[in-house]
Parts: sequence; C-alpha cells; structure tokens
Amino acid sequence: MRHLQTRGDAPSYLLDDMVEDVQERLSFLRIEPSRALVIGDWRGALAKSLTAPGCDVTSADPADGFEEERPYPATGFDLIVSLGTLDTANDLPGALILLRGALATGGLAIMSIMGAGSLPALRATMLVADGDRPAPRLHPMVDVRAGGQLLQRAGFADPVVDSRGLDASFGSLSSLVADLRAQGLSNVLRQPGSPLNRAQWNLAQANFAAAGEAGRTVEHFEILTLSGWKK
Repeated sequence: MRHLQTRGDAPSYLLDDMVEDVQERLSFLRIEPSRALVIGDWRGALAKSLTAPGCDVTSADPADGFEEERPYPATGFDLIVSLGTLDTANDLPGALILLRGALATGGLAIMSIMGAGSLPALRATMLVADGDRPAPRLHPMVDVRAGGQLLQRAGFADPVVDSRGLDASFGSLSSLVADLRAQGLSNVLRQPGSPLNRAQWNLAQANFAAAGEAGRTVEHFEILTLSGWKK
C-alpha cells in the first residue's frame, strides 16, 4: 500500500476529507494542542497544520509497523487523531481503550473510519458476481449506534459520533478497485473469499457499469467520526 501512496497521482480524497473535518472540529472547539499523536496521516497534511502553531506532533501509521492493538509507546497526549485505520483492527474495543490510555487527562481523541453503508455499488456487484455462493469481500463496518457504544465501553467521556457521506464516480470497476487499494481500503480479512474467475470478473465489470450513467458509476463512502475525552 505504501508504494502506491507515494505516487504523485495517488488518490487521497478520503484522507483529505478526514483531515479537513478534523481541522474544522479543532477550530470550532478552539483547541490548540501542545502534544499530539496523529495516526494514518500518510500525506502529512494534518501533522503539518498542527506543527505550525507549535504543537509537538508524533506521526504513526500501521503501514509502517505501528500496532494499534498494543499499548502505545508513549502517553500524555492532549490530542490523538486516527484517520482511516481503526476500522480494520481485529479488537476495536481494545484498540480504543489503549488509545484512551495514551491521552493525558483532559485530552481529546478524534477517530475517522469507513462506516456502515459504504461501497453499496461494489457490494451489489460482488453479490452478482459470486452468484449462489457469496464470499466475504469486505470487512465488517461500524454504524453510528455501535460507534457510540464502543466509545462508552472504552471509557470516553462526552462521546460524540456522527456520519457523513462522500460520493465519487468511476469509469470502471477496475478504477474503483485501484483507488481502494491505493487508499488502504481493499480486503484485509484473514480468510477472504476466493478470487473471481475471468467469467465472474467480466460479469462484475458489466454489472458495475450498468449501475451507472453515461459511462460513470457513482460509489458512496460513509465516513464515521468518533470523538471523546479523557476526564
């Protein structure tokens, strides 16, 4: 994934949206952290904006070996931001507990992930291609209600969960798959379904194209944002 992201033309619209959203939240709350941990900001845009006013920023990414399901190597952060990584954790409740443990008292955590309702066109296409034996193609995703329950379970104070949609159009199923891979959103299941054979792939491409208009098919991404404080 990392080598795909280093290309000059690598898609980053989902990460860019998450970064802009976090910046707006921090501005609205008038938060100026002095020490922050930023996870998954592979373009470095959020880290750069936080560093400018004097914040000490630690950047980490699972693609570089950072493990979200183990105790954090440092604590005492007054801001932790996780961008598009936690939804693939095997133990999401445990990862949230560890994240909260890395916060200083009074610290804020903001976590953006792909939420339930994402990729409906791809899901429908895969169901058609798989036929009578549908295979697991995407990892389970969290909705707003489950997100709130997870924050409470992890011990966050004043938990807030909201969801927003982002649509993008694609000229082919192949271009959608390429975008997902470049943004780290492809299948990460330990036991994924069998690869599609040529006939199934051709059927999937035709079905995806038929779902669109004028040679473009719109895919929907639902971005779930969870935030909470350590009191």
